[in-house]
Amino acid sequence: MPDFQHLLLFVAAGWLLNLTPGPDVLYIVTNSLRSGARAGIVAGLGITAGCFVHIVAAAVGIGGLLAASATAFTVLKWLGAGYLLWIGIKILFSKRPQTSTDLLAAAASEPPRQLRAVFVGGFWTNVLNPKVAMFFLAFVPQFIVPDAANPALAFALLGVLFNLNAIPVNIGWALVAAWMARREAVQRGMHWLDRAAGLMFIGFGIKLAMSDNPSEH
Repeated sequence: MPDFQHLLLFVAAGWLLNLTPGPDVLYIVTNSLRSGARAGIVAGLGITAGCFVHIVAAAVGIGGLLAASATAFTVLKWLGAGYLLWIGIKILFSKRPQTSTDLLAAAASEPPRQLRAVFVGGFWTNVLNPKVAMFFLAFVPQFIVPDAANPALAFALLGVLFNLNAIPVNIGWALVAAWMARREAVQRGMHWLDRAAGLMFIGFGIKLAMSDNPSEH
């Protein structure tokens, strides 16, 4: 494990990276805007669960196999791209509450089954993105001391810390988006926000589909 100074640097870098908009942040914000803070927080927890899959896989060597195998990377890449495209199209053609009263009523009556669907959606949004696996393989080892007795364990512990560190950031995104959804100006433009979110998901899907395996460069 790194010393305290490097551990603080690791935590700060993690916060900055989690504040950077991407498919995960967009998924949290979209669900908060559409169904309230609770749905956004559940979306963030689903993403956190997905990150744990990548952490464990990288720690036991599967992530390294993904980085080395062009076929494995390509299969996961196309699955992830297709999933992001599906989410984007679904948002583009879906209906949403028209007023803050409708939004609050929808959030209060959100069935547990629908919240489970939001959680599962966040989980697969993360798991099916091979770039997340590549990120952990590139970022975390920089903070593992060269003479670590058990590098795999150090990687797992730092990965867990990074993931837990992201939870308050994800909750913050959910709360801010839910607060924005109650503003009159935001409500008037919500239809266009939905369309923009759908197009952004489609854009992320296309970008992922056209990406190359970083290990090939």
